[in-house]
Amino acid sequence: MATTTKAAAPAKKSGFQGVKAAWIILVICCLAGYGVWYFIMGNPDNFVGGDRSGHPANLLGTVYKGGFVVGLILTLLFTVICLGIERFFAIRTASGKINLAKFTADVKNAIKAQDFAKAKDLCNKMQGTVGNVVLSSISMYETVEKDDTLKKAAKIAKIQQAHEEATQLEMPTLQMNMAMIATIVSLGTLTALFGTVLGMIGSFQALSAGGGADSMALSAGISEALVNTASGILTSWVATVVYNFFSNKIDKLTYALDEIGFTISATYDSNHNEA
Repeated sequence: MATTTKAAAPAKKSGFQGVKAAWIILVICCLAGYGVWYFIMGNPDNFVGGDRSGHPANLLGTVYKGGFVVGLILTLLFTVICLGIERFFAIRTASGKINLAKFTADVKNAIKAQDFAKAKDLCNKMQGTVGNVVLSSISMYETVEKDDTLKKAAKIAKIQQAHEEATQLEMPTLQMNMAMIATIVSLGTLTALFGTVLGMIGSFQALSAGGGADSMALSAGISEALVNTASGILTSWVATVVYNFFSNKIDKLTYALDEIGFTISATYDSNHNEA
């Protein structure tokens, strides 16, 4: 008796799935960034005579002299750090509870041996993105195995389709907030350039005024330019490291999924000779 092929139900997700409303993180980091700039770096104790408009007494006071752009750069830096922590826990959850290389090898061996009970057990233990996708593919394998209405090529296509659909359902969790981190990579440098230009404008204004009395204004402008350059480059550096680190993690998960998906389809192909 013919049976109807149904798509495997998506596995229930568990654990930390990431922060969808990343703008909340940005707002909190903005408040923290300007709070650190004004209240900590701008503390009167960091300046000679306790006057913010005077000469800095230490490094914190010097950074404060970078102007309001420092608060913006700190906002970007704190956002990258927070998103890095958020991505760490989200991707760790997606990676599952078993070593990825070991899981890939074990589940491939189980599938080739057609021990689907063991493969399913491995997926249930693994959990995460890889476990969910492989479990969906195996479930479809067993479903089309019982379907007498489809030819071999159609059954393989069904297995591949189930694998691809499950992967697409899981990918948003992996890619979430990566675009914001990538944007900050560029914004850090551009914001540094903006602050540098503002500092140089202040320096040239002091030079155009002339006279020794404007030497403090000249040094303040140069300090503002250099502080913003350094802090902006630091922010872009951190953002680049965070983005590349997690992109590499996502690529490894994607490659593992592709490898196992190919194994499942190839196993069905090799074990069935009918057209």
